[in-house]
Parts: sequence; structure tokens; C-alpha cells
Amino acid sequence: MKIRILTSACNDLADGRDFYDRQAEGVGDYFMDSLFADIDSLAIHAGAHRKVFGFHRMLSHRFPWAIYYRFDGEDLVVVFRVLDCRQDPGKTVAALRRV
Repeated sequence: MKIRILTSACNDLADGRDFYDRQAEGVGDYFMDSLFADIDSLAIHAGAHRKVFGFHRMLSHRFPWAIYYRFDGEDLVVVFRVLDCRQDPGKTVAALRRV
């Protein structure tokens, strides 16, 4: 299965990296490595996650972040957003509506 990451999701990841870099040196890189490993696992596990707000939602294994994705055809997973689960759920809904 192929995985496509939209610009909106890449921007979310960059924001997360910046946030964790401000916490301690090297944590932002660890965040990126962890989230990309989670996203890569969608090649095998896509569709196994429950739907939330109209998207499949995969929770990250190491950080309190969620990966929101949908299927595009039989062989493509599209990652729309990667959002911090600690934010107000209203912000999450608004972010998902903007895609």
C-alpha cells in the first residue's frame, strides 16, 4: 500500500518538531522519527483504526498525537492531518474541516 502525506500533515509535523525542540535538544528529531515510523506502519495496518470525525484515526505510540487518514482507491492511504491530542477537540474538528 502506498502512503501520501499532504502538505497540511507535513506542516503539523513541523509544528510538533518545533514544539519538542523547544522542550529539550534532540526531542524534535525523536518526535519526527517516531511519527514517521507510525505513518509507515499504515502500509500494513491501514483501516484497522476507528473512524473519528470522518477520518480513520491512528494514535501515535510514543507521543500524544493522532494521525488522521483516509483511503483513496484500493492501494493509497492519504494522511490529511497529524494533530496534538491535548488540544481542544473543537480545534481538532476545525483543523479537519479545513482539509
